[in-house]
Amino acid sequence: MNLRSLKVFSLVMEEGTLGRAADRMHLSQSAASRLLQILEEEFAVQLFRRDKKRLIPTEEGERFYPEALRILSQIEDIPSFFSQVRSGKSEPLRVICHSRIVNGLVIPAIAEMAKRREELPIKLEIHPRRDLGRQIMNGRYDIGISVLPLPVDTLKPIQLGKTDLRIAIARGHPLADRQSLGPDDVKHLPYIALDETTAIRRIVDRECERAGISLKIQHEVSAGSAAYRLVYLGLGYTFADPVAVDPEISDGIRLIPWKPAMQVEFGCFVTPNRKDRSDIEQFSAVLREIIEPRLKA
Repeated sequence: MNLRSLKVFSLVMEEGTLGRAADRMHLSQSAASRLLQILEEEFAVQLFRRDKKRLIPTEEGERFYPEALRILSQIEDIPSFFSQVRSGKSEPLRVICHSRIVNGLVIPAIAEMAKRREELPIKLEIHPRRDLGRQIMNGRYDIGISVLPLPVDTLKPIQLGKTDLRIAIARGHPLADRQSLGPDDVKHLPYIALDETTAIRRIVDRECERAGISLKIQHEVSAGSAAYRLVYLGLGYTFADPVAVDPEISDGIRLIPWKPAMQVEFGCFVTPNRKDRSDIEQFSAVLREIIEPRLKA
């Protein structure tokens, strides 16, 4: 198999155009096109339909993409593998997650794991949720943590628990002492929304549409941590839960039940490839220890 052909294929799938894929590899478009053709001829398969200047993935191309990412990922890991062998260091536990749950769940779990397994190195990679699916297909992880559902349907997640989404509002706000809040209570307040690529925004939009509720957005951010800090500074309200809010600012934010109720679910997923799974299982248990009291808070 021509590895450069495989790389061109994966970049076309990622970038959406042959031109951008060629630029990433510092090739001319004609050279990149020839490499794609070599891959298709080698396996007697059509990976793209040609529509004028566009390349549209075929069903075979879509199905091959995760496998191509896995192969490339394993090849790219070879240098670090031999470096690790030469150094005599333990293999790191590779953790991936999206940014929303880093400070409230993943960092505390890593800190607790480090107390129990001082000799175990941990490698944490944080990705926007919109990129998490591609990282899962790359296969370069041992355990991942995410809001459910997962952005890919090839893995069955391990459920960690669920909780109601709540209104996050500054503790000094006049509404901070309320036992619950609804649409009429916040209709004149600035809404700090997560953008449409996030799972929480999709949950909120879906449930509000079902209930016939319209929320006017004042500010929009791509990361929950930014929304919580804007709330902390008194710029408005957002939707949050006890797992996601950064511990260092939680004292300045009140989480108030929202009516009608909306739920968010958390889970983890593990690689099918690692033979020694003891550290994965131990980290999964630590995640449960961290998350369970927060879900009940």
